[in-house]
Amino acid sequence: QVQLVESGGGLVQPGGSLRLSCAASGFTFSTYVMKWYRQAPGKERELVAHISTFCGSTKYADSVKGRFTGSRDNAKNTMYLQMNSLKPEDTAVYYCNAEVYGRGYWGKGTLVTVSS
Repeated sequence: QVQLVESGGGLVQPGGSLRLSCAASGFTFSTYVMKWYRQAPGKERELVAHISTFCGSTKYADSVKGRFTGSRDNAKNTMYLQMNSLKPEDTAVYYCNAEVYGRGYWGKGTLVTVSS
């Protein structure tokens, strides 16, 4: 079955960096678009990054452009989110998402807290 497992979250000071990972299994990873979402306390889940299939082209939310970089390693069935210049407003649970066989799948999320 499709499984998505996020890792790499934690506590970081403003201006710091983190790299999140999403390990995927149960589907042909290289042929599916992958996405990162986040949900801050009291807010709706929002799309952060969209990573296409083989070429790995990316699109980002305006709030993270220039600071976050999404990538994927199709050989490892893993997607990444490099987050630099983190701000307190980046605090959220970060989720990876894939639309597989017409159904949306989510990981359980990894918490990122940006605080001094």
